[in-house]
Amino acid sequence: MSQAPNVPELSRLVDLRQVVDGPQDIVATAEERAALARRFALVAIDRLEARVTLAVGTDGVDAKGRLGADIVQSCAVSGEDLPVTIDEPIRLRFVPEQSIDAEELDLEAGQLDEIEYSGTGFDLGEAVAQSLALAIDPYAVGQNAERARREAGFGDPPASGPFAALAALKKG
Repeated sequence: MSQAPNVPELSRLVDLRQVVDGPQDIVATAEERAALARRFALVAIDRLEARVTLAVGTDGVDAKGRLGADIVQSCAVSGEDLPVTIDEPIRLRFVPEQSIDAEELDLEAGQLDEIEYSGTGFDLGEAVAQSLALAIDPYAVGQNAERARREAGFGDPPASGPFAALAALKKG
């Protein structure tokens, strides 16, 4: 099944008129995890879930919870598969869309984690997907990273030349 244009891979629409007390569980299907793995250039996403509690206020919706995922990414050095477990807190604020005057664009520190929505709802699933993207370490390295560096000539000091003399001084 192909993804329709402009539809997020992990879409969970929340209608403000139907928000209920208690946590909301988001568990990605195998198809959603595969699509997100392609989007984030991961080898695989074996598990992706979140538990989020929403609190509707007069000026927006606060979302607090936890994100859990088991991913497989490529080692930044060797390219080998690197399994990673992610367990991160989620804290977001959904606010109604406002017209923005480019000349008056001043953000305060508290506004940086805000996600605008239009109409009567927002996509909690896409917010979880973006939270996962932010939790991924783009420079993660595996056990064989040092060996790969040495094999590429980046791990050992040169055997001759002026840098070899400096390396010998450093050892002494």
